[in-house]
Amino acid sequence: MSDSALFQTYARFPITLVKGKGSRLWDDQGKEYLDFMGGLAVTNLGHVPDAVKNALVDQLDQLWHMSNLFSNPNQEKAARLLVDNSCADAVFFCNSGAEANEAAIKIARRYHQKVKGNGRYEIITFNQSFHGRTLATLTATGQEKVKEGFLPLPEGFKHVPLHDIAALEAAVNDKTAAIMLELVQAEGGVIPVDQDFLREVRALCDRHGILLILDEVQTGMGRTGKMFAYEHYDVEPDVFTLAKGIGSGFPVGAMLAKAHLKPAFVAGAHATTFGGTPIAMAAVAATIETMLKENVVERAAEASEYLIGQLQEKLEGLPNVDQVRGKGLLIGILCNVPAGEAIAELHKRGLLVVPAGPNVIRLLPNLLVTHEEIDTAVGLIASVLTEQAAAKTVGS
Repeated sequence: MSDSALFQTYARFPITLVKGKGSRLWDDQGKEYLDFMGGLAVTNLGHVPDAVKNALVDQLDQLWHMSNLFSNPNQEKAARLLVDNSCADAVFFCNSGAEANEAAIKIARRYHQKVKGNGRYEIITFNQSFHGRTLATLTATGQEKVKEGFLPLPEGFKHVPLHDIAALEAAVNDKTAAIMLELVQAEGGVIPVDQDFLREVRALCDRHGILLILDEVQTGMGRTGKMFAYEHYDVEPDVFTLAKGIGSGFPVGAMLAKAHLKPAFVAGAHATTFGGTPIAMAAVAATIETMLKENVVERAAEASEYLIGQLQEKLEGLPNVDQVRGKGLLIGILCNVPAGEAIAELHKRGLLVVPAGPNVIRLLPNLLVTHEEIDTAVGLIASVLTEQAAAKTVGS
C-alpha cells in the first residue's frame, strides 16, 4: 500500500473483501469467509439484509437529504420505535458512536449548568473503557494508547478502576456531572460489568444527583441477547448511546435520554448536518422492525448460549486458554499468550475474528447465526488453538 492515497491509520489485515451476504464474505480472489467479526458489531442482521436493502432502495427514489430545520417523518418513525422499545423518552440522531457519546457528554453538562444551575461538568469513566476518537471521547476513554500525540486533552474527565466502588465514590465531588460506562468493555478485553456493581453505581448517582450514561454503542441493538444491555441489570440509565448495529451497516448514531433531560437540549443547543437523514432513518426503522418481527433478540440469546457452551466444551483443558467470557454474542476468548498469531491463522482458514487487546480473540457473529455456522467456527478455533498449544509444548 506504499502508493496509496490514504492515510495509513489502520493496521489492515491482508484481505480485500468485495461482497457479503448473511454470515458470508468473499474477497477479491473469490475466497469465501465465515464472518464472526460482523464489521465490529455492525452487521447484526448479517450482510445486506433484504428488508433493510429494500427500505434503502425505496428511499433512494424519494429523498436523500434535507436540513434538520425541516420536519423529518423518517426521524419521527425511527425515534418512536426506539422510545417504544426502551426506557428512553427522546432521541438525538447523529452519524457515529463517537458523535453519540459527544452528545451524551454535552447533554450531561448542559443539564447541570443550564437546567439545574449547579455548574457541574466532570465525567467519570473507567480504566480500559473505549468511548470514541474525537478529542472529548478519546479523553473519556480509559486507555492511554488512544491519547498519544493529542495533548493537551480537554478538561473534565476522571478515570477509576472498573468494579472499585470505593475508588468511584472517592472520585465524586461537587463538579461531577455524570458517570459513564460500557456494560461490556469490548475494546478493553470483553469484560462484562458485574450486576451488583452497576446497581451500586446507580445508587451512587441517585444519592449525589449524578447522571448515569451507558455507552451501548457495541452492546446495544440485541448484541447481548437483550435489545439493550441494561435490560440484563434491572437498572435504567438517564442517558444511553447507540451506533454500530442500529443501521445494519449504514452509518448512524443515536443519543437517547429520559424526559427530565429534554430541557437541556432545546433549539440551538446541539445540531448536525448529516445526522438523521431520510436514508439513514429508513435503515434504522427497517432494522428495528426486522428485529421485532423476526424475534432477533430472542434468537441471539439462544445462539449465544449454544456458542458459549460449544466453546467451553471444545476449548476445555487447553493450556493456552484461560477463559471464555462475554455477554450474548459479544464473546472473548482470553488466552495466556498473544492472540495475533491465532487470529491470522483463523483468517487463512476462512474464519474472520478480531482481537480485543493483545490476548483476547473477540467473536461478533451476526444475531441470526445458525448452529451449523457456530459449529464450523468453533471447530476452526479449537483446531488452531489446539495446534498452537501443541507447538508450544514441542518448542519448550
